[in-house]
Amino acid sequence: MVTESLFLALGFAAAAFFIGDGLKNFKSSNGNDFNFKEMFSETTPELIKENQLHYYIGLSKQDARSLIQEYPDIPHITINGQVYYPSAKLREWIKNIGE
Repeated sequence: MVTESLFLALGFAAAAFFIGDGLKNFKSSNGNDFNFKEMFSETTPELIKENQLHYYIGLSKQDARSLIQEYPDIPHITINGQVYYPSAKLREWIKNIGE
């Protein structure tokens, strides 16, 4: 009985720690915390598949499709019928899109 109570207490303490740690940035987040460098980190492949583009540029799938349709000049290549976006050229294109 004592052992069970000890494990239960440790479980509650661990849960409280992890929840508290996760909520640290929750209050201060104002939606402007977008970090462009994190969008294209070292784990970004050189070529991004069209169906994964939304993930790398931080848009919904629907918004990514709209972006592709509205901006046909977005840098891309086609290999065996599959559309790929070179991450370095895409990064520069996004930086200059509003100019």
